[in-house]
Amino acid sequence: MSQQPPGKRAGRVLLVLAWGAGLFLATRFFGEWEQRQENPNAVVTSQQHEGYIEVKLVGNGQGHFVASGQINGQPVNFMLDTGATDVSIPSGLAERLGLEKGAPVTLSTANGRSEGYRTRLDRLQLGDIVLRDVRALVAPGLGGDQVLLGMSALKKLEFTQRGGTLLLRQTTN
Repeated sequence: MSQQPPGKRAGRVLLVLAWGAGLFLATRFFGEWEQRQENPNAVVTSQQHEGYIEVKLVGNGQGHFVASGQINGQPVNFMLDTGATDVSIPSGLAERLGLEKGAPVTLSTANGRSEGYRTRLDRLQLGDIVLRDVRALVAPGLGGDQVLLGMSALKKLEFTQRGGTLLLRQTTN
């Protein structure tokens, strides 16, 4: 039985470790890249002007406006949806946020009818825009953790879409 010189064995171990580290780093890089593609507004910036606050969002690769924000001080991801009457929250996320269950409601969605319940959000934040006492629905049929930012919130703002960007404006007077 022949034995390898100690230097050769150590070289192979280092080669395997280098490959492992390279794969780990590549996985991290492409995972973060994919997240930036899904949510190009992970860090939402605001501009304060006299009489209003503006937030500018960039559309993602599918043309959706996805942005990080907060509900009642807890981080969430929003997808702006002008076709949704209310802010709609997946049931698992609503439980984690500790939202109170209000009146039951039958929801009509693209996937058909389902049962949900009404709730109210004390505070909804996107950048420096803060909305209080926002009507919302908890929708068990919504998958994942993405909150649909519907018209119950958006009607409190001015918004303009142009060239792949969306400008949200909240008056402060």
